[in-house]
Amino acid sequence: MSRIAQVIVLAQYADKVMDPLTRPDDSRSWEGQFEQLAMFADGWMIEFTRVRPRSGLLRHLESLEWPHPASVQVLIHDEEDDCFGLWMMRDGVLVEVPLPGHRRLHPPAPATDEFPPQPGLLWRTETTVPSGFSTERQDQRPAW
Repeated sequence: MSRIAQVIVLAQYADKVMDPLTRPDDSRSWEGQFEQLAMFADGWMIEFTRVRPRSGLLRHLESLEWPHPASVQVLIHDEEDDCFGLWMMRDGVLVEVPLPGHRRLHPPAPATDEFPPQPGLLWRTETTVPSGFSTERQDQRPAW
């Protein structure tokens, strides 16, 4: 399924950790490679054009040996989101940090595992919840 998403990783002194992710590697569960952001010494970016090639990205990032795990910030903007979502390390796991004035809306879980899970939509709280979406997580599989 076509669905564009941008991911930015910010992490202090993480050049050695991120360097392997700037090169192709078919052994990863996700596809592509990060590029270092020119304006940030400690920032990297990747863009995905489909859902399936990004599966496993957050679990992969969690597994890395970060020099300062508390500094790791992952910003994700999915195609229909109102703004970037923020994930940060808590006890070795990347968790989404709630943003004031926004909520994540989830579609119902699919009947089979044929399709990858959807991350939902990050929308402003003053907007109407679209039909078929809820604030409750309905697909337990990780979308990233």
